[in-house]
Amino acid sequence: MIIWGGENGGLPFKTGGKYFPATDTWLATTVTNAPLARSGYTAVWTGHEMIVWGRFRGGNYLRTGAKYNPGANSWTATSTTNAPTGRNAHTAVWSGTEMIVWGGQRPRLLNNGGRYNPTNNGWIPTGKTPTPRRYHVAVWTGTEMIVWGGSIPVNLDPAFFTNTDGKYDPSTDSWTVTTTMQAPTGRELPNGSMDGH
Repeated sequence: MIIWGGENGGLPFKTGGKYFPATDTWLATTVTNAPLARSGYTAVWTGHEMIVWGRFRGGNYLRTGAKYNPGANSWTATSTTNAPTGRNAHTAVWSGTEMIVWGGQRPRLLNNGGRYNPTNNGWIPTGKTPTPRRYHVAVWTGTEMIVWGGSIPVNLDPAFFTNTDGKYDPSTDSWTVTTTMQAPTGRELPNGSMDGH
């Protein structure tokens, strides 16, 4: 298990640790070349690296991130060329080859994102749709990213909680709007996972 970043009393961290359950021990993650301290960012696991990206910090919406290699205990910055605009309250999933970032706010709500390929350190924008939102959930099906729920504030407050969603196919850069029939009540900050069906 890799823990990194976060905050305590409003103070953000750029430190973390690796936990080894077999030996019940911790090892600190290096701070050399680590990203700026932050909380509320997204993180995905590629199979051999953790990629962290984004977040609002100190009045700025960050469009920076980094790849952490636990075997080498090293950080490598992600490119900012063609990266999405900085944001928070967004989501990210790992497709098997790319990290897909979508939605969030800056402070205006966003319905765009980007696909990051760690092999070539490059970004490709995602198509726009569905409705802009923040604090939604995103899951990877094996071929598509599904986003659901979240809040759609009017002038940032009060919030309208949506139960709408959409499916994103990165192979065609296209979205499909899905049904809300018998969907759960709209909400923000949900969590979700694929059940294998």
